[in-house]
Amino acid sequence: MSRVFDVVVIGAGPAGMSAAIGLRGHGLSVLVVDEQPAPGGQIWRAVEAVAPTPTGRLLGDAYREGAGLAGRFRGCGAVYEAQTQVWQIEPGEPGGSGRQVYMSCDGQAEMVRAGHVVLALGAQERPAPFPGWTLPGVLTVGAAQILLKTSRQVPTEPVWVVGSGPLPLLYMAQLLRAGGKIAGWLDTAPPGGWRRALPWAAAALADWREIGKGLAWLREIRAAGVRHVRGVTQVRALGEGRLQEVEYTLADGSSTRAPASVLLSHEGIVPSIHMTLALECTHRWNAQQACLAPDLDAWGQTSQPGVHVAGDAAGIGGAKAACVRGELVALGVARQAGRLSAEAATAQAAPLRSALAGLLRLRPMLDALYPPRASSMSPPDDTIVCRCEELTAGDIRKAAAIGQPGPNQVKAYTRAGMGPCQGRQCGYTVAHIIAAEQRRPVAEVGFYRVRPPLKPLTLGELASLQIDGARAP
Repeated sequence: MSRVFDVVVIGAGPAGMSAAIGLRGHGLSVLVVDEQPAPGGQIWRAVEAVAPTPTGRLLGDAYREGAGLAGRFRGCGAVYEAQTQVWQIEPGEPGGSGRQVYMSCDGQAEMVRAGHVVLALGAQERPAPFPGWTLPGVLTVGAAQILLKTSRQVPTEPVWVVGSGPLPLLYMAQLLRAGGKIAGWLDTAPPGGWRRALPWAAAALADWREIGKGLAWLREIRAAGVRHVRGVTQVRALGEGRLQEVEYTLADGSSTRAPASVLLSHEGIVPSIHMTLALECTHRWNAQQACLAPDLDAWGQTSQPGVHVAGDAAGIGGAKAACVRGELVALGVARQAGRLSAEAATAQAAPLRSALAGLLRLRPMLDALYPPRASSMSPPDDTIVCRCEELTAGDIRKAAAIGQPGPNQVKAYTRAGMGPCQGRQCGYTVAHIIAAEQRRPVAEVGFYRVRPPLKPLTLGELASLQIDGARAP
């Protein structure tokens, strides 16, 4: 027989753990599945093992805070299954309610039934292709930080960092504490950031502690003598077989080349929306962050009944905001499940909503300070955009000129978005290229239609699937 739970939570980061703790507090049966080997998500990756070590100390207080939440999650009574991939979510049986969640672990597929599904999928780094970004030696800042957190891997050679936003600042400070070296920081934030952020000056004063963290990282970077190149508009990675040089262009058109063995890029983060798109949830375009986010009600429920979103997958806000969003979703589900009256849920949610508003107060200022680099949305023709199918920006532009196709027609013409990542790495870039070629807003162009399976699935896994004692047809 298929296992049945009141709630399946997908993702064991800050939001997923917080939601599970809250749901268990109301007596609901909860299954938490996560692709990682241990709880923590990206921001608190491997926190249980790393927090007590010297690496945990160099990663900072904000990282170590995750260990306490992970401990409470372990003890809350939720069933936790790590290294498990969810590859499809379907409606329950006709006439019934809930969802059927299909997943795989260790080569074995399974279908689990649940009354509610909570998607705590977090965020991903915004794909920002540039010439040479597929060369060995070119990584994202997030990937480099994973290596630092999980195994304290520090590049032996000085690294170049290209991009803008809080994450590069944090990583550079952490890398320097770990004994690493930085060849240079190629800052892609457009000039006039503080003028753009001026409307939110009051929010900055109210959250001076958070602002102080960023200023402290900057002081560490400056004290180390890191070369800071401002006003970078374009970047090119060069080399035969691997990265050997980096070339960057400034706003005045001047270009400079420098030797490089490691180049780390980052242009902000965006909500993970693959599952909400596949479930045909309604989404809205966030012009400030240049990305899509699911439409949610006050309790985190999507336009699809019984499907809820918590954490950065609902909109970028950081770890603390993700925890609060997870708690709010737990209250909303408990209310729908009859474990909490509407009055009690509203009363318990009030302080959480106030806390969330405070935690999100700085977000508009950060969006104004660090908008995505314009050239990352319109790479040169020779730049590979779809890594899975090795398609260039030029290939996409040619397809976009055939009539007035949308992303799904371009996918059919070129195979862009048909690879293992299913458009996670190329979707936004393809949409921006189509919008530019057709002189339409990106929000109007839309995104790929996402089809199952949501993650790569072997025939062996599919054949192993049993539903109520019988193998799947």
